[in-house]
Amino acid sequence: MARRLRPVELGFLLCAPQRMVFTAGMSAAPKTVYRALAEDVSDWPRWFSALSAATPTRGGAGRDIQLRVGIRFEETILAADPGERYAYRVDTVNAPGLRALAEEWWITPAPGGSRVRWTFAADCSTALRMTLPLIRPGLTVSFRGAVRTLDRRLARAR
Repeated sequence: MARRLRPVELGFLLCAPQRMVFTAGMSAAPKTVYRALAEDVSDWPRWFSALSAATPTRGGAGRDIQLRVGIRFEETILAADPGERYAYRVDTVNAPGLRALAEEWWITPAPGGSRVRWTFAADCSTALRMTLPLIRPGLTVSFRGAVRTLDRRLARAR
């Protein structure tokens, strides 16, 4: 059953009760990375192994995301700044514990390519908040693997 979350805006990414930030370097240029994140939404499962499906909705204003573990998110895009930032919030989810969730991918130029920063910002129940430190290592591995796989895919496309 889908549960509606509290709608949040971009400021939530800075002040959420629970925040996790992950960074990694890529050899692809910021515009190329941005295009893969924001314009090629359906390709996310090909490089982000935690996802089984990603579908743009509402003419690109939203996304429907399915995780391999069975969790489904309906999202609204909060920012789509070409070459720099892609951010979204979760509107509905079929898992308990979340009250609000937003994520942001920030891309900056770096020597030899780009630096990518992923922010995971949430407001959640006490039980879920207590498990976040336990899942952080898994999110770190998932993020790094996704960025590495995406970078390889983008290099092959050049």
